[in-house]
Amino acid sequence: MPIIDNIQLASIFDTGETDNPLDEILTLVGATNPNADKEFIRQIHYHIKEIFAGESPGFQASSTKYHNLRHTQSVALATIRLIHGLMLDNHRFPPHIIEQCLLCAYFHDTGLLLQTSETADSGASYTRYHEARSIKFLNQYLDNRKSQINLRNDCATIIKFTNLRIDPNTLTPSTAEIKLSGQIVGSADILAQMANRYYLESLPLLYQEHLLGGVQEHSSELELMKKTADFYENVIEKRLQETFGNIAASMRTHFLNRWQIDQDLYRSNISKNIDYLNKVITRCKVEIKCLEKYLRRTPPPDQF
Repeated sequence: MPIIDNIQLASIFDTGETDNPLDEILTLVGATNPNADKEFIRQIHYHIKEIFAGESPGFQASSTKYHNLRHTQSVALATIRLIHGLMLDNHRFPPHIIEQCLLCAYFHDTGLLLQTSETADSGASYTRYHEARSIKFLNQYLDNRKSQINLRNDCATIIKFTNLRIDPNTLTPSTAEIKLSGQIVGSADILAQMANRYYLESLPLLYQEHLLGGVQEHSSELELMKKTADFYENVIEKRLQETFGNIAASMRTHFLNRWQIDQDLYRSNISKNIDYLNKVITRCKVEIKCLEKYLRRTPPPDQF
């Protein structure tokens, strides 16, 4: 294994060889199936940037600081990394499945964007049913491209796998490929969030989104942070390993093949985040100001 320092490791994890995640996404698309339409994926990437920036007709600029463009791009990157690892572990992905998974990854949180006709203060107001709105916006996008009906139906199913409030076992994917696609995007959404270097600092932003969206699962930012570790151990791990068939294990295969790093950087980062959160909560107990002394990273702004 080559010697890689922490700065290099963080850079590899965040975007790959360059500072633009699209470069790594397209590289992995080609490595997984060279027949996949890279230009289609490139167009989606830049269309999503325009949508989040409020530069696309019908949409206001993104107003959510947790579920932002950076999160969306990180989910798309995690999606193709997982597909690449699964391919190396003897799964086969035809071009249309790769394209469809990435399409869904890019659109899965667009339901948290406001349309120009809407007057809410924030897209977070639609938190409870943003998946349904995401499906609606994706359908509109596909309608404009004159895509097939079955593509729209399958994309709707895949996006529903990212909804933590439903049991994916109640869904009825049209094929085994679509079920696996849903498991991939659902896993990528979880991994990209919780492995983020700024995940702990971003939890108060998530609480504010929940508050605006009428999601009253926690009484305060501090309570959300206290319950995060238990939530990961009792809910997220079960979802990744059982509900999603532990396909996330193929991330390690990806990093070994792509970077000669014999570890899953997502799991490693999540473990570090949860361990540090537990230590901080133990020290601070009930003081949010105390937490701020230990959580001092500033999440980078979106770059539209």
